[in-house]
Amino acid sequence: MKENNAKKMSLISLILMIFTSVFGFTNIPRSFYLMGYGAIPWYIISAVLFFIPYAFMMAEYGAAFKDEKGGIFSWMKRSVGLKYAFIGTFMWYASYVVWMVNISSSIWIVISTAIFGEDLTSKLHLLGLNSTQTLGLLGVCLITLITFTATKGLEKITKVTSIGGLAVTLLNLVLLFGSLLVLALNGGEFAQPIVANSFTASPNPAYGTPMMVASFMVFSIFAFGGIEAVGGLVDKTQNAEKTFPKGVTVAAIIIAIGYAIGIFLCGIFTNWSAILSDPSVHMGNVAYVMMQNLGYQVGIALNLSEPVAINVGLWMSRYMGISMVLALVGAFFALCYSPLKQLIEGTPDEMWPEKVKVIKGGMPVNAMWYQCGIVAVFIVMISFGGEGASAFFSKLILMTNVAMTIPYLFLAVAFPFFKGKTEINKPFEIYKSHKAAKIATFFIVASVGFANISTIIAPAVGGDIPSTLWMIGGPVFFTIIALAIYSRYEKVMEAKKKVKMA
Repeated sequence: MKENNAKKMSLISLILMIFTSVFGFTNIPRSFYLMGYGAIPWYIISAVLFFIPYAFMMAEYGAAFKDEKGGIFSWMKRSVGLKYAFIGTFMWYASYVVWMVNISSSIWIVISTAIFGEDLTSKLHLLGLNSTQTLGLLGVCLITLITFTATKGLEKITKVTSIGGLAVTLLNLVLLFGSLLVLALNGGEFAQPIVANSFTASPNPAYGTPMMVASFMVFSIFAFGGIEAVGGLVDKTQNAEKTFPKGVTVAAIIIAIGYAIGIFLCGIFTNWSAILSDPSVHMGNVAYVMMQNLGYQVGIALNLSEPVAINVGLWMSRYMGISMVLALVGAFFALCYSPLKQLIEGTPDEMWPEKVKVIKGGMPVNAMWYQCGIVAVFIVMISFGGEGASAFFSKLILMTNVAMTIPYLFLAVAFPFFKGKTEINKPFEIYKSHKAAKIATFFIVASVGFANISTIIAPAVGGDIPSTLWMIGGPVFFTIIALAIYSRYEKVMEAKKKVKMA
């Protein structure tokens, strides 16, 4: 027993595991761009209302279904039913399709920064197309290339993710020590002054209304994404009954404080009006713009010449670009087949036509090409919508945030049903009563629902109807596909039943 316990994670190991799975560096500069210091309270609210109760739910699911192979599909099927589980799992898969739509186009900013030290994508014009359309065309080419390569079974290419992940993690230290150096050398003066309403209002004119401020909550919830992995850590933790709740709570506090400190540090070297009000700055490139500015401000604070300070800035953003290219390329290769494969193999065999189920070299090759086609159509429709780069990337990121948070609702709503099933063995329980489970579900559904509704409605209130329609259209489109697949499944099962009875 002692030997087995020695192999399990300690409290510190658990906290570090949760932190590395959840904390995302790019959430910091994007949050500062959208809300300034005003983003900080939203991270604290999201940690309390969403992250902690949701992580506890995932822990209970993970402990109860640790031997199930179907992942979240098995969780929801055993808790609610087959149809609910399939639609919820399909929406989980769809969120990765939207992620691929986003990254296929936005990765070119990262590549440009890695090579040149700055975002030059606004100057791209191929075949007489404007920059947004050109990025869309390049996005289609990229998803086609990655799909072609991945269908050949080159899984080892995902190893670049770990190198990129380490380099991105080091960016947090660069931000910390770089900004503190600027603060010390500038006599404690902040580039973005702290005034009475700094933590309640946004310096961004686009976030000047209560509706837009409320819509920021979807960003803070999205920033806590990745906690699904927590579900599988319960049986790997020492004295799980005591250690796990403590670990999740401490990790949530550290992550929320980490985001808050990171956003606060941004104000040391970045004045919002001077740097981020430029029309060329948008959600797709703001992280690189701010890292370039950090390098520049370090150079100026050290009394380096203007050209040298500019070069320091370029190398700072170039380092971030190279790190992100490595991390994103590896993630892209993994995510173009992994969720799809899990969806097909984790659900009933009768759900899918024979062509979709074809596996070659461990890859669902035909399904990957169908997926590629869907991603390409989405990219073309959005990029050729006649809008500039800022609106284009804003739409992509908002769509991704909304899509990635919808599966949280399915899993949270299923939780009271899970607690009510006495036949399910629950070796690990934090919510001791059904009432406690319902209260936790209410807070999660209310916070995620409020965040998504605010995010979806906010653009329309400001006159941007297309962004609202895209955020609604994506989930509706994938829900219709899920219902069509399930309807076909019911017909197949009915036909089989008739054959057996004959």
